[in-house]
Amino acid sequence: MRTFTTLDEVADSANTDLGTTDWLVVDQERINLFADATGDHQWIHVDEQRAQDGPFGTTIAHGFLTVSLLPWFNVQSFQLETPGARLNYGLNKVRFPHPVPVGSRLRSHVSFGDVTDLPAGKQLIIKHTLEIEGVDKPACVAELVVLLLP
Repeated sequence: MRTFTTLDEVADSANTDLGTTDWLVVDQERINLFADATGDHQWIHVDEQRAQDGPFGTTIAHGFLTVSLLPWFNVQSFQLETPGARLNYGLNKVRFPHPVPVGSRLRSHVSFGDVTDLPAGKQLIIKHTLEIEGVDKPACVAELVVLLLP
């Protein structure tokens, strides 16, 4: 795992592969807690009986649950210990090519994309490709945008 302590170190690591994270199991409890937190109780996520007869044969994780795991995968890949604040600035190009069935193991291939100078600091793009164990298509492909303040 790499640790970045200066904005220059981050900038020098633009377009660098940071590796692959550990696996994380997406269980029904996590899905249910996410449903409670967001109010999204669609049956395909939380009704295990009904989901057996649904298109996937089981419940699946919410797409937004999947993308909400990006910070956890970040911590598995690198540490930003730069002096100023680090702000979530948004997301680019988020796609969910394959659903995440309950019980799936996910991991992320993480890389830094472009690092851009802004008047407030630096903008860092963190690229994620979330893999489901045993599935060819990724669960999620996303670019996380972070603003690094000096």
